[in-house]
Amino acid sequence: MNTQLPIDSATKLQRARGKLSISAQRASGDVTRLKNLRQQGSYRAIFPRPIAGNIEAVIINTAGGVTGGDKFFTSITALETAQVNVTTQAAERIYRATGSATGIMRTKLYAENAAQLYWLPQETILFDGARLQRSLDIDVHPNAKFLMVEPLVFGREASGETLRSGVLDDRVTITSNGQPIYHDRIKLEGDIAAHLKRPAIANSARAAASIVLVDQHAKPVLAALRNLLPTTAGASLLSETILVVRVLATDSYALRSALFPILTLLTNNAVPKNWRL
Repeated sequence: MNTQLPIDSATKLQRARGKLSISAQRASGDVTRLKNLRQQGSYRAIFPRPIAGNIEAVIINTAGGVTGGDKFFTSITALETAQVNVTTQAAERIYRATGSATGIMRTKLYAENAAQLYWLPQETILFDGARLQRSLDIDVHPNAKFLMVEPLVFGREASGETLRSGVLDDRVTITSNGQPIYHDRIKLEGDIAAHLKRPAIANSARAAASIVLVDQHAKPVLAALRNLLPTTAGASLLSETILVVRVLATDSYALRSALFPILTLLTNNAVPKNWRL
């Protein structure tokens, strides 16, 4: 007689763990070089040939995605005058969680004096039943330039998938000189598809992105940026040095089509190669 014992807790299943720490410094000849690299578990980084002396880091999740109980930690530091671009090898997939366990992703970024740090991951795709708690904490020197994009895709439209259940708790905090200058949080729970249909939330859009530019020269960019925006996007200055863009789109293809020219402008045509594929 065969007896199968039920799995009553996600902690009984094998869970992915990943840690990645990167720091880069400016070397002679205006070239940024890798200073430290530590990678552990299911996180890896590769470094394609740089553009104009920058370092381009591509994060790889060898686990193939994130599900309940997985934990991933990332730390990126652009030391004084260094120039670092960070992206992901592919879209990050957040799969259905077993039980109530939540996938955890924690990222900390540091841009020191006169450094330039671009955080440009590809899309995060949430599957039905996904449970994700994610935080992004950035410390930016007043003389540094920082750019981030966080694209979100809610379900696989081509597969007819609808997010009828799940949890997304997503937080972004930016500080400068020890003071908070930007804070954003998205928290969706339950029937996410129903939430997205509400006009005040997403007006039935299935993909969205937030872009934040912290730069001493943010204000002059605003007019050119607005000329690139679709009708489902908006841009505004929170201060002379903080520019924020919100984009809604029907699907991931429309979102990427809208984001690419925006990122091309904001990076001075230094969008990571993975975004061009």
